[in-house]
Amino acid sequence: MTNALSLCSVSKSFGGFKALDSVDFSVAPGEVHALLGENGAGKSTLMNIACGLYAPDEGHVELEGRAVTIAGARDAAAKGIGMVHQHFKLVPAFTVLENILLFNPGRAPAEIAREALALADRMGFEIDLDARVGTLGVSEQQRLEILKVLVAGARIIILDEPTAVLGEDDGRALMALVRGLADSGSAVILVTHKLHEALYHSDRITVMRQGRRIAETLPAEMDPGRLTTLIVGEHIVEEPEPSPHVGGARIRLNQVRLAGDGGRKGLVDVSFEVKDGEIYGIAGVSGNGQNELAEVLMGLGLPTGGSIEIAGHGDVTGAGPAHRRQNGLACIPVDRYRHGLAGSIGVADNFAVNGALAGRYGSWLWFNRRKARAEARAAIETFDVQGVRSLGQKAALLSGGNAQKLVIAREFQGAPQVVLAHSPSRGLDVRAGAAVHERLRAARDRGAAVILISEDLDEILLLSDRIGVLAGGRLVAEFKAPANRSEIGAAMVTHD
Repeated sequence: MTNALSLCSVSKSFGGFKALDSVDFSVAPGEVHALLGENGAGKSTLMNIACGLYAPDEGHVELEGRAVTIAGARDAAAKGIGMVHQHFKLVPAFTVLENILLFNPGRAPAEIAREALALADRMGFEIDLDARVGTLGVSEQQRLEILKVLVAGARIIILDEPTAVLGEDDGRALMALVRGLADSGSAVILVTHKLHEALYHSDRITVMRQGRRIAETLPAEMDPGRLTTLIVGEHIVEEPEPSPHVGGARIRLNQVRLAGDGGRKGLVDVSFEVKDGEIYGIAGVSGNGQNELAEVLMGLGLPTGGSIEIAGHGDVTGAGPAHRRQNGLACIPVDRYRHGLAGSIGVADNFAVNGALAGRYGSWLWFNRRKARAEARAAIETFDVQGVRSLGQKAALLSGGNAQKLVIAREFQGAPQVVLAHSPSRGLDVRAGAAVHERLRAARDRGAAVILISEDLDEILLLSDRIGVLAGGRLVAEFKAPANRSEIGAAMVTHD
């Protein structure tokens, strides 16, 4: 069978950095081909060449066996290539139909509406074309992104970390949808860090490391351990580790309420406390108040009732983010680009923000830029932030995983008393995810109170000393480690 898409001996350099080195990759109609590798391995660069966002320095692209030049994203769409990005490219204030029309200019709205409804029906999900995108859950937005490229006529579909923002049930449903796309004749490329997705939902697996293709294999020939070794060059094993010492309560939430808006759940009388030397995990199905809880804890949203107290600092309910940082709170937000970094300023300046607020680099009248840059350079090396060409490089140019590493490097500068980590390993490869987990454990072991919010139940079970379950904006159950996975799952789905 002729491949739908082939990238042949493709190389690409940026300055003196070789991002791709003679990489071969192909996908056939009816196939799901998983593409794995660490952050910085070259996966995104390879797919950006397939989409026409980059031109290869060497090698070429073939569609159905014929060499082609892809002159940008619009040309790629015209040639039947569609990419669904990890960070959704939707306009929240627009309706579902308006977002599809934006991606398919020049076509009649009635025609687009009929086609979108027919495609959604064929794929087995319902869609409200008049709904505002900002009111949709993440799984619905993910389906909309796929629908956009299908309406545009995509036969080759590239999915970049499609389940990174989904809970377990929604992730399984999306993987079933992916298989359905392949069974209908589409060629699907699945870019993922989740080994089980590659092993159980793909037909072929390619592994990249440091810009090279190091293996192409079949799922039946692999297991998680062997696949991990291919990806990182070593076998990483993580096991739950209980806290060595738990102290008194460090942060306490008392009947915190937040009114929902735009279809969001809000928070209803949420109460819990986290002690020194403890990781408190918050589990829940996506859209049940996790984002609202994180925003309230960070000081980005003020609760409509209840209180938040930090030991030694009293009531901080009305305090903003800067004040809470001064009270020892470090934050790893779920949206690293929106809440974690200022994308338009340099990497070093992003790193130095916390130190500057704490007076670590002098005052605003005299700022010790040399010290700030030296510490930024050391942190970039320690936390393995790749893709940094210079300290003045805009943070927006970092890949998602490396942007997350920069946020974590900054937040663990010093010794925070309270750490809020919202989906901290989302989008990270195996090695980087394990390193983040080790940082959270280290913070706990030196006495910090850690609040871990994650829709990845494996992450919650691996790290948490106690677990609370959010459902419908309420804390409906609590468990001590080691917790029973089935009981937690039941609490997540059986409460309104």
